[in-house]
Amino acid sequence: MDLGLSERVYVLTGASRGLGYATAECLVADGARVVLSARDADMVAAAADRLGGPEHAIGVPGDLGDPTLPERLVAAAKEHFGRLDGALISVGGPPPGSATSVTDEQWRASFETIFLGTVRAVRTITADLADGGAIGLVLSSSARSPLPGLGISNGLRPGLVGAAKDIADECGPRGVRVVGLLPGRILTDRSRELLAATGDPDRALTEIEAAIPLRRIGDPAEFGRVAAFVLSPAASYVTGVTIPVDGGSLRGL
Repeated sequence: MDLGLSERVYVLTGASRGLGYATAECLVADGARVVLSARDADMVAAAADRLGGPEHAIGVPGDLGDPTLPERLVAAAKEHFGRLDGALISVGGPPPGSATSVTDEQWRASFETIFLGTVRAVRTITADLADGGAIGLVLSSSARSPLPGLGISNGLRPGLVGAAKDIADECGPRGVRVVGLLPGRILTDRSRELLAATGDPDRALTEIEAAIPLRRIGDPAEFGRVAAFVLSPAASYVTGVTIPVDGGSLRGL
């Protein structure tokens, strides 16, 4: 199936590695051009090089907590590639800990980046999108079902789902789509860190996989393919929803 991605241009945050980078790989493989962003300038430059360099990908270092980043990303896409068709907004996971054990400062810092930074980016980017544009938000399965030991994520992700639905309703008449993506257990660097924190990562992985209907943890490319489809014209009648990519782990219908 032709996804219609050829020559289209997308901005991706948190994309020097993990789910953002996996999505960028899928987009570029189908002919799209991408603007990658992440905090570490060297890492985002290296990621852009791996995707083929300036003809296919460029890097813009930055943090979603920086109010100027969304405008800089929009400008980079237009200046380098001449257009902007959508974005994948992804942020790193917040500090682990129960909702009562994390500090006020950790809550504030996470809100500034994960919640406000995401809403600001979506607001800025959707304003520049025309009919056919699309935004994907990388959230978490915690938006539907709380995850033990991730209190900040459990608190902020559901709010982002509500905000995304509201923005989808507002942008729908212009033909601009907004979709939430809910990754479950996928073997990213973040997942490896959480596994290591248990003290026995092999045992933890075995227990996790036993609870997943497909009996395995996901690969980042499996998420990337779903995200690339959602952003593509092939998904032109999909908006205002959240899509789990979790091997069947969520139990809600």
